[in-house]
Amino acid sequence: MPNLLVTGGAGFIGGNFVHYWNARHPDDRVIVLDALTYAGNRSTIAGAPNAELVEGDIRDTALVEQLLQDRDIATIVHFAAESHVDRSITGPDAFIDTNILGTNSLLKAARAVWLAGDGREHRFHHISTDEVFGSLGPHDPAFSEITPYAPNSPYSASKAASDHLVRAYHHTYGLEVTTSNCSNNYGPYQYPEKLIPLFLLNALHGRNLPIYGDGMNVRDWLHVEDHCRGIEACLLRGQPGETYNIGGGAELPNLEVISAICREVDRAFAEIAGLADRYPDAPAAKGKATTSLKTFVTDRAGHDRRYAIDETKARAELAYAPQRSFDDGMRQTLRWYLDNEHWWQPLIGGQSPE
Repeated sequence: MPNLLVTGGAGFIGGNFVHYWNARHPDDRVIVLDALTYAGNRSTIAGAPNAELVEGDIRDTALVEQLLQDRDIATIVHFAAESHVDRSITGPDAFIDTNILGTNSLLKAARAVWLAGDGREHRFHHISTDEVFGSLGPHDPAFSEITPYAPNSPYSASKAASDHLVRAYHHTYGLEVTTSNCSNNYGPYQYPEKLIPLFLLNALHGRNLPIYGDGMNVRDWLHVEDHCRGIEACLLRGQPGETYNIGGGAELPNLEVISAICREVDRAFAEIAGLADRYPDAPAAKGKATTSLKTFVTDRAGHDRRYAIDETKARAELAYAPQRSFDDGMRQTLRWYLDNEHWWQPLIGGQSPE
């Protein structure tokens, strides 16, 4: 698969995948299609070798067809999506447009070029989420590939719809597709609206750490590089028409994640010279515990209680397994944000995140 089209490749997971694929497959050419909305950032993939950025919308079917033909592309890795649950609650239309109509546009283009055209060997890999499965009780078994869909937010409903479209194009038209459902990602280049980067940057600036409800909502945490490793396994060893769950093996309540963030921030201020001068408003700069910033706020509407991933199938069929522990991944993530202020500072407009 020497030429890949990566949609949303200037975003968080897509951008990490571009860097990962370049490092692992240096002879392959990656064409990134990204609309560069608020969460897309040219600097995320700046300097990535063999990567070409095309600014455009996945809903532009003609553009996608042209790229597939002109760049001789036989693999699409589809990340492009609106993904922030809070934004989907206040403005669901963008999620319908991008996640459902955009995915259908890509599928139409792939069908036109790959099936109605030259019939070349191809692969359309679709990145989805564990949120399509709904919410688990404390003792329910983890989500598997046969767990019924039960989305509870406009975001997860739009992703569920896109999953069904991908499946339908395989069964109806014969398009060779695979889908992966991942758990909560974290790591470098994550836009500071998601829990871990938001709380890291709030802690550095001495701003409150707003905890929804009682803080006991549980998620499985997946370092983004492990996720990229799982996607690579899907592309190289996944069977057309199959879905695979990609998890991080770190099922934790939000309170425990936030406590880990506070510990790592306190540790960093104790070990790294000059941090107190760079971030004087942080409690850790004054010798105080970062946990003092914890603040409980009203819970989010429709907040799913627990997600958990059963990755037995991916382990057995793809030889996938996460390689980073949560503690190591959190430590590395904090260090990345400390070392890359030039990347995230423009995103918050010179102001600490709320």
